[in-house]
Amino acid sequence: MYPIISEGYPFISISALLALVLWLCDAHYAAMPFIVLTLYFTYFFRNPRRSIARDETAILSPADGTVQEVVPLEGDEFVEGPCNKVVIFMSVFNVHVNRSPIDGEIKLQKYYCGRFRPAYKDEVGFENEHHLIGLENDKVRITVKQIAGILARRIVSWVTLDDKLRQGELYGMIRFGSCLEVVMPQSVDVLVKKGDKVTGGKTIIGRITDK
Repeated sequence: MYPIISEGYPFISISALLALVLWLCDAHYAAMPFIVLTLYFTYFFRNPRRSIARDETAILSPADGTVQEVVPLEGDEFVEGPCNKVVIFMSVFNVHVNRSPIDGEIKLQKYYCGRFRPAYKDEVGFENEHHLIGLENDKVRITVKQIAGILARRIVSWVTLDDKLRQGELYGMIRFGSCLEVVMPQSVDVLVKKGDKVTGGKTIIGRITDK
């Protein structure tokens, strides 16, 4: 596993090249913003090594960030019956790679090219650019939606329909600030609340029960 996601190489390379050229031309002050950008891009596209403690009854957080809300829903296009939605907001300083919350097969995949409103607005899940996958295994069905924000201008996905994902496996990212929504059936006990900090592939946001 590489410490920097390949999506970041063009950003890092271009800003570093511009910084070097300006520095060699003795335009040191002009080079400084590009040096800062190079450092930030290296930081933003980081992919820290994580040991995933796989647990078939656990729903892991798909992202680093802060729980923005937990709301009940009457239904979902993939999750049958009453369910709960957990919204995770990622700031520009969070790790932005996204991980599969469960072992499962992608049975639904949708991409919507929408607007770019701030990721903390209630309506962004419907209006903004987003990418949704429905994951299923023999215990549970869930959906995970990547939602672009005012700064996030591209959702990156490395998976497609019928792909099988392992719990904690990387499947995509969103560039420069965004949020994710996880929808789980009510048979899953939600273990997080608004304001909680979560870590992708580590924090258990839900636990599958027999109810």
